[in-house]
Amino acid sequence: MASESILKQKQAQVAELAEKMKNSKLILLTEYRGINVSDVTALRAKLRKANSEYSVIKNNITRRALQSCGIEGLEEELEGPVAVILGHEDYLEPLKTVYEYAKENEFYKIKAGVIDGKVVSKEELITLAKLPSREVLLAKLAGSLLGTITKLAVALDQVQKQKAE
Repeated sequence: MASESILKQKQAQVAELAEKMKNSKLILLTEYRGINVSDVTALRAKLRKANSEYSVIKNNITRRALQSCGIEGLEEELEGPVAVILGHEDYLEPLKTVYEYAKENEFYKIKAGVIDGKVVSKEELITLAKLPSREVLLAKLAGSLLGTITKLAVALDQVQKQKAE
């Protein structure tokens, strides 16, 4: 049986991870089998820029932290080598970063995740990751509104010219 000091250390790790999970917008579980250290280091740097953190934590500790947060349904995903990615401010940017990385590295896989406390499947995460960024969507909206306003201005100008004649 584990000594009392090791048990307390593990309980502290669970509590710390659970606290981070409660304050995160995104909890992403990924399989990192077959990835080398330099690639993971590059991914960690990209995720830091997205205000996220990448950790490899024992599955039992991750499982207990998820349970203490009241998150259920991810137990079967905690098999084999699993990395935990926590997005603190936004869920879309770190998700896109991991998705792009997974496309480039065939061994790296998104398993499942949690967005704002809701368990999300791999398919839903990939669908979200494929969406254009917020800036692109706003630019498209602005372009369509500008096109409509331009058409209205041309129509009003034509009406004014017809009344002038």
